[in-house]
Amino acid sequence: MTEYRAQIIEDDNGNRFVATFPEGVAKAVQYGTSLKSHSVYMSQYQLVPYNRIQDHFADQLNIPISAGSIFNFNNEAFHLLADFETWVKENLASSDLAHADETGINIGGKRHWLHCVSNGYLTLYYPHKKRGTDAMNDMGILPRFQGVLCHDHWKPYYKYDCTHSLCNAHHLRELTRAWEQDGQQWAKNMKNLLETINRKVNDAGGALDAQESQKYRLKYRALLKEAEIECPEPIRPKGKRGRLKKTKSRNLLERLRDYEQDTLRFMDNDLVPFSNNLGENDIRMTKVQQKISGCFRSIDGAHIFCRVRSYLSTCRKQGIKSSHALELLFNGESPDFMM
Repeated sequence: MTEYRAQIIEDDNGNRFVATFPEGVAKAVQYGTSLKSHSVYMSQYQLVPYNRIQDHFADQLNIPISAGSIFNFNNEAFHLLADFETWVKENLASSDLAHADETGINIGGKRHWLHCVSNGYLTLYYPHKKRGTDAMNDMGILPRFQGVLCHDHWKPYYKYDCTHSLCNAHHLRELTRAWEQDGQQWAKNMKNLLETINRKVNDAGGALDAQESQKYRLKYRALLKEAEIECPEPIRPKGKRGRLKKTKSRNLLERLRDYEQDTLRFMDNDLVPFSNNLGENDIRMTKVQQKISGCFRSIDGAHIFCRVRSYLSTCRKQGIKSSHALELLFNGESPDFMM
């Protein structure tokens, strides 16, 4: 507990001089920035439920605190981070590389989506009732983005006029399924080829020279030609209209064929990664939150979680511990990387 006193002094002429309290000290009794930071850290970063946070403060620190106060701390952090959210959107929109991913979340018993755009230095989460371009437009990053966007081939991402790079970790999983479940030999060979190219790229320091790149590109195309024989396009029955149903293996083959440049972009551009693992890792803690809490009670709670987690994730990528980042926030200071 810290007590602040402000003096009122009167001179011989009756003039009164009233001292001011430190900035942020506005009430007779109030919680301090350290307690607020600790509460938000436990709630929004460690994902500890409100009643357990109450137990912690009561048992360990002998401080009774209500669930309403914990929510108010989170809500205060949300409003204090309005400028950060604007800043991170601008910087992600102007970045050379971004990862995009989305996952389902439960808000008040209804299906919603949590969208994430990030890179090695920045993260932004955004909840929305839709999964496609309506949500991405409202998020306000991808409509302005002109760099390389790494994703898992969710088609709405291709609505945006930027350079695309497909996640080859997804391709490896799908190729494994095609080999193990459908017996597609070409899929096993393609998986081995992509893994070989990835090793060569890493050994080369991030990108292959033009001659080496062309060698592997020709091998890639030759495997797809073999695949056309082993996994041909289905023949349309006479007199039948409409879209032909294709196997998962055939759909995978056509994607690898039609999106060759986006699949192999990591070979030639040292900025482009082999997979979208960074984006998937950034969004993974949302799954943990849903397992712990089951759902968000309201869209407002989801917005609070997303904005605070965006800030903490970005700070950690910049080498700032979460607890220190929250102390800066409640003290009205911005991290150095935002200056």
